[in-house]
Amino acid sequence: MTLNPYLNFDGNAEEAFRFYQSVFGGELFVQKMGEAPGSENLSEAEKNRAMHVAIPIGNGQFLMASDCVPSMGQVLQVGNNNYISIMPDSREEADRLFNGLSAGGKVEMPMADMFWGDYFGSFQDRFGVCWMINFNTNTP
Repeated sequence: MTLNPYLNFDGNAEEAFRFYQSVFGGELFVQKMGEAPGSENLSEAEKNRAMHVAIPIGNGQFLMASDCVPSMGQVLQVGNNNYISIMPDSREEADRLFNGLSAGGKVEMPMADMFWGDYFGSFQDRFGVCWMINFNTNTP
């Protein structure tokens, strides 16, 4: 099984993924709404929204997203009901991901050793996406 987190944005999916790409690396894939069949009825602004964006995040997994399309009745509701949990391979990688992704966002819990034995932190990035970074210190 592969888990691929999928996010929704309100017109800034490509901008968000260029930021995520600056942290994770990898090749950015962007497909615009205007490339889809039936898009001739969309406004120019909606044609330029992302139908699908993706970047590789490791082990055959991808972080993916799209923009909502207001003319189709889609409305983004940003909330804290979704987090992306990343389990890096080292404490150093945990710090790198935390510092990179939280830049310009709101830190909920700074990276610290936790009572359950792991090195953990959480935050909301500047695009409203919630993240958890959890390094299992018992991993060899």
